[in-house]
Amino acid sequence: MVAHALPLPRGCGIDRIAVVIPAHNEDQHLDDALLAVQCAADALHRIRPDVEVGVTVVLDGCTDGSAVITARYTAADRRFRALEVDFHSAGASRAAGARAAGIGSPRRRPPGKRWTPPPWAGRTWLANTDADSRVPEHWLVRQLEFAEAGADAVLGSVEPDPAGMDPELLRRWLQRHPFEEGHPHIYGANFGVRASAYLAAGGFPKLVSHEDRTLVQSLRSRAFTVTATDSMRVLTSGRIQARAPHGFAAYLRTLGRHQLPADD
Repeated sequence: MVAHALPLPRGCGIDRIAVVIPAHNEDQHLDDALLAVQCAADALHRIRPDVEVGVTVVLDGCTDGSAVITARYTAADRRFRALEVDFHSAGASRAAGARAAGIGSPRRRPPGKRWTPPPWAGRTWLANTDADSRVPEHWLVRQLEFAEAGADAVLGSVEPDPAGMDPELLRRWLQRHPFEEGHPHIYGANFGVRASAYLAAGGFPKLVSHEDRTLVQSLRSRAFTVTATDSMRVLTSGRIQARAPHGFAAYLRTLGRHQLPADD
């Protein structure tokens, strides 16, 4: 059991953002995804040059051209780094990316012991997206605004890319996922969390899917401030060929076959 972290003062400033992007054979989408994150990092730098940004691409068991695409960014932009793993697990990849970014591993404490986060952890933000998604230019700016207003975690919204997607399937998805503030959904493709809260809540579990939901449940159970917003919407692939057995693409495929409740 990980004990609660000491509460941070509202408006605690952020001086470092670590972006983690897991990728498993995503060479059809990865270049667009990395370019979008690069643009978001540039936009933040123009406004807040004092905030350091690093991007870790976790290449998980890739056998396609994903490593070559990533290498172009790591060679040209010192903010990018690649990490090669062989987990075949979104949760394990995200956790490894956080460790590689210097956030470290959650530490277990004896029950009843108060855990004080490292001094840097309250000022470090972990921003997560996916290799088949394109973040908006203001993605990091908006997360920083929420973080410095007191949020411990931010749940952004996503919109399936209509390109190549069945219009009826898209209509069903949009009907069940209205774009609104305070929405109930959790997407690993658009999720930010303060490092101190991440560590106190146990970090990403090493699950093939639903690692994002599990972490958010842990954050909420510890009374961290979790904010849901549609103000930094991410465009994500509308494919139905799933990488994870219970992930977003699997949900879309099932939605195409059946009328489902709005629970994803």
